[in-house]
Formats: sequence, structure tokens, C-alpha cells
Amino acid sequence: MGAGASTEEKRSRELEKKLKEDADKDARTVKLLLLGAGESGKSTIVKQMKIIHKDGYSLEECLEFTTIIYSNTLQSIMAIVKAMNTLNINYGHADQQDDARKLMHLADTIEEGTMPKELSDIILRLWKDSGIQACFDRASEYQLNDSAGYYLNDLERLIQPGYVPTEQDVLRSRVKTTGIIETQFGLKDLNFRMFDVGGQRSERKKWIHCFEGVTCIIFIAALSAYDMVLNRMHESLHLFNSICNHRYFATTSIVLFLNKKDVFLEKIKKAHLSMCFPEYDGPNTYEDAGNYIKVQFLDLNMRRDVKEIYSHMTCATDTENVKFVFDAVTDIIIKENLKDCGLF
Repeated sequence: MGAGASTEEKRSRELEKKLKEDADKDARTVKLLLLGAGESGKSTIVKQMKIIHKDGYSLEECLEFTTIIYSNTLQSIMAIVKAMNTLNINYGHADQQDDARKLMHLADTIEEGTMPKELSDIILRLWKDSGIQACFDRASEYQLNDSAGYYLNDLERLIQPGYVPTEQDVLRSRVKTTGIIETQFGLKDLNFRMFDVGGQRSERKKWIHCFEGVTCIIFIAALSAYDMVLNRMHESLHLFNSICNHRYFATTSIVLFLNKKDVFLEKIKKAHLSMCFPEYDGPNTYEDAGNYIKVQFLDLNMRRDVKEIYSHMTCATDTENVKFVFDAVTDIIIKENLKDCGLF
């Protein structure tokens, strides 16, 4: 009987040890929910986590992005060509009118994600056209990927034989996120599980309850969206309001990434913030206009007496900037966790 009891005790001790290990692991697991309106840069942040906190992109993985990069480049020049008609802009040279027709025909016939020489030659000629450049300068009046100028300016490099996409090429590539993408990584003795939620706005109510109890929400808003025809800035504010004050996230830490600060810096020199916020009459500088946008978000917090929202200006394509900001976010999470345990 004694032997049986000691076996039971041993099993009990092992179970207790296992439960303690599981509890310790749970205590060190941080669930992050990435939210934001379309084109805000959520997927780019996820890619940065892979670069900064995992092993980055292997040669094979980089090569897999080639077709996406070629597709993005073609979609961009086609969007500009279509906008030439909408905005009634003339081509600088009559030959480019023919090139535009050839482009549309080729786009229908080539295999998606390829860049045959005939196509790249047409794109290179079009991109040099003064009318196309004038249309590109008015990109806020139609929908154009942020990466358009980056790829089109560098197309000769992208079409070299043996081309391997760089990390920056990968970061700037765009694929619509559908469903929920989870990324796991370790940092400062914590296990991170980051969830990037794609899909339609109408689907939000179907999944939002799944994330009750997440450690932290990172909400990403594009500063540069203020001058767009499809006013994503107001959509972003509306979404932030619904998330920030949602009953499921009453006690959840929220970090606001005001993203695309690099694009915003260039835009604010040309387009006044009052086109998005008519009541704004302050200086049209990066600092003042950026701060005004930040306040619009922070003022939506109905629980500001008990809940602080941390905000950062970010550039998701800048690895060093994201590393620095995410380090600060991790410190906030550690501090909040200690506070919850009564240790801070």
C-alpha cells in the first residue's frame, strides 16, 4: 500500500509541476491583436516581426515574392493609366497613348506575376512620360499603392536576370490579407502571439469576441490617408472608436501606431490638413498636423481617466524604427503586467 501511495504522490507532484510550468508559460505569453483600416500597414508590421525577431526571409522565401512584386508594379502603372482618362491628363508624347493601349492588352494576355521584356519596356517608357508623372503626383485623387513609385523608379533593377527581391522589396509588396494570420516570436523573456485580422468590415462582429482577453491591441492608422478621395482617415477614426470603447476591450492596453510618417512628411508640404479636418487652422507642419491627428484619435477614448492609450509615429517599412517602437511597446506590456500583479 505504501508503494501505491508514493506512486500517487509522485504523479501528483509531476502534475503540480506541469501545471506550474503551464501557468508560467501562460503568464509569459503575450497575445497581440493588430487592427486598422485597409492599407494602414498591418501586414508590413507582421513582416518586420519576422525580420527582427525571427530568422528573416530566406533566399527561397524572397524569391517567392517576385511574382507579387511584378503584379504590384503592373497594377500600379495600370491604375495610373486609367486615372489619366479620369483626370483628363494628356500624355507628354503621343506615342505613349499607343503604349497605354498595348499595356492594357498585354496585361490581359500574360501570365500573372510575370514581366516579359515587351511589357517591362512599355512600362519603362510610360513611367518616363511627363503626363504619367503629372498623374502620379495626383495619386490622392484615385487609389494607388504606396509602393508604386518605389517599384516603378527601380524597375530596371527588378527585371535584371537572376533578380532576388531584397528585404525592402518584400516589405513594400502588397497582398490583401484574408482571414486571421498568426505570427509567434520571443522577446525579453516573453512569448508573443501576434494576430493580424484581415477580411471585410462586415465580418468584424463575427470574430471580435474571439479576442476578448488579449494582452494588447496595436491599432495602426495611416497618417498619409488624410488627403485621399477614399477617406480612410475618417474610416480609421470610426474603427478606432468602436475598438477602443468596446466592452470586450475595457481593460485591454491599446497602442496607437500613426504609420506612414515618411509619406505624411512629403504630403503635408503640398496638401493642407484642412482638406480632411476643415476645422483645423493650425500650422501645416509635420509636427503640428501630426499632433492634431493624434489628438483626434486619443480624444475618442471614453475611459481616459482609467485607461491610457500609448501612441507612436511609425514608418512600417523602416526596420530600425519598428524595432525601436516595438521595444517600447514591450516595455509598456511588461509594466502593465506588473501593475496587474500588484508589483508596480
